[in-house]
Amino acid sequence: MRIPQSCAECLYKRQKNKTDHAEYLAEIKALLDNRSENDTSPYMVYLFNKVHIRYFGEAADYSTIKKKYNDLVLSMEDSLRNEIDSAADPLAKAMIMARIGNYIDFGAMNSIDRDEFLGMFCNTDMREDDRMVYASFLRECADAENFLLICDNCGEIVLDKLMLEQLKKRFPQLKVRAMVRGGSVLNDATADDARYVGLDSVAEIVSNGEAIAGTVYEMLSDEAKNVLDNSEVILAKGQGNYESMSGQGRHVFYEFLCKCELFTTRFNVPKLTGMLIEEK
Repeated sequence: MRIPQSCAECLYKRQKNKTDHAEYLAEIKALLDNRSENDTSPYMVYLFNKVHIRYFGEAADYSTIKKKYNDLVLSMEDSLRNEIDSAADPLAKAMIMARIGNYIDFGAMNSIDRDEFLGMFCNTDMREDDRMVYASFLRECADAENFLLICDNCGEIVLDKLMLEQLKKRFPQLKVRAMVRGGSVLNDATADDARYVGLDSVAEIVSNGEAIAGTVYEMLSDEAKNVLDNSEVILAKGQGNYESMSGQGRHVFYEFLCKCELFTTRFNVPKLTGMLIEEK
């Protein structure tokens, strides 16, 4: 997804809210002003972080926040699993819950409201427009051997685990892999985070090889490229993965909440609307 001027202004404003360091902000502005038409927000934030380290040292440490939200959702795991298991379609229920987990995003959200997050579990039914894409998702999984989940945030990955449990029950022939970030970036999930919540019990964990809040093919490790290229079904979570992967000619299912104006405008929906999209 290309970066419109409104998105560029938002990216700059977020950096300006962190510091008033004139030289740093001048470099950030220059990066934005000279962006190419194919650059995406996750890639720009990756470049910003390189500049931030040069001026201020390491980027902000989100380890405490990541653990906090992993632990929060882990505390809900048993009750949510029971609700999923008792549903008429456990996989559909688990996919909607996994989408709710995309709320825990310290990149796109100005603030995280614990009560608002928990309140979203009051409605975990799949909408009719979701069901059309879901039916295609099921058909693709039935004929596939290799499934790839491209993860997004901590906390969310606990719900991803519940979803993958149901996926493997429904389609036991699938070899399931989960791709995570190759280094710390915001509250995005790394391999250590994935192991902490037990995601490795249901999927082979693959690092994308870089500390970037998205999936830029040219920046992937050779292992990650191989896994991506050889997965018949790909489910990518979150806005950052959508921004960096869409329009690349791949058959991908995307699942995310619309958390900023760019996405609510693009899909003509209210903020925090959940999307399940198939791009062929």
